Amino acid sequence: MQAYEDCPAFLRDFLIYLEVIQGKSKATVAEYHIDLRTFLRYLKCSNGLASFDSFEQTDVSDVSPDDLKSVTLSFLYEYMYYISSVRHNSGNSRARKVSSIKTFFKYLSTKTSILTENPAKDLDAPKIPSSLPKYLSLDESIHLLDSIGGEFKIRDYCIITLFLNCGLRLSELVGINISSIKNDSLTVIGKGNKERTVYLNTACKHAIDEYLKIRPHENVKDRDALFLSKQKRRISNKMVQVIVKKSLENAGLDTKKYSTHKLRHTAATLMYKHGNVDVRALQEILGHKQLSTTQIYTHVDSEQLRDAAYKNPLSNIEMKEE
Repeated sequence: MQAYEDCPAFLRDFLIYLEVIQGKSKATVAEYHIDLRTFLRYLKCSNGLASFDSFEQTDVSDVSPDDLKSVTLSFLYEYMYYISSVRHNSGNSRARKVSSIKTFFKYLSTKTSILTENPAKDLDAPKIPSSLPKYLSLDESIHLLDSIGGEFKIRDYCIITLFLNCGLRLSELVGINISSIKNDSLTVIGKGNKERTVYLNTACKHAIDEYLKIRPHENVKDRDALFLSKQKRRISNKMVQVIVKKSLENAGLDTKKYSTHKLRHTAATLMYKHGNVDVRALQEILGHKQLSTTQIYTHVDSEQLRDAAYKNPLSNIEMKEE
């Protein structure tokens, strides 16, 4: 846990608990780390032990358990106001921070002897307005694939193809191993380190086969990694994001509107809209724990709504003239 040396002992213990006992992924634990370090910085600055002017440089390794005992529900709402009005965190970001704080204080009050009361027990998360996920149309998706070029065209084409056909998360795509590919199936590691099988259609199999023909084999740092960087290491999350952004730009698509995750939205939407995929099957494909998460992808566009209105059996009934 060297990565968490900037934390007090009780926070390091909590992060270890999340990863080892609760089985949270390293990426999820890293988010807790960032969220709770921000909270402890606010606590320290609010108590006059550091200055808000140097908030990002505030060392929290010396925050003591006694400092936590001063935290009240009112203080937590003051913190939420701070991250909203001063740090301009979005609703989603604030909701995540509330979740981190509630889990943290529940741990301190039930798994340790640090706190006897849980000040975050009644902390409410901010309401997040629901919105339809953004996605590429079928024609835009085809245009995106046709626009991929450059030195690593075959690799990048394979990456975009898997995003658009399989609905993979960014971390899932980066983590693909060659040994995990068996005929027309692929094993990926999703949220919570859960394995799931993703089936590869003809386009995916062809794209992978073509990439494997030109994939480097000599002096490769991670021999089992499917996608390699120019340095012959497993490609990073950031590099994939750069590839996707560049490909979107080449296709003349708005990079502020679309991203790697929007390609996941696209895959889900196209499967549901054009492939008549059942929502429960879609849940399995995307690796969602809750069906309600999957249902945001089952939106319909205005043309479908218009078509439904015209198909109403009463649509041609008009008032008779007297």
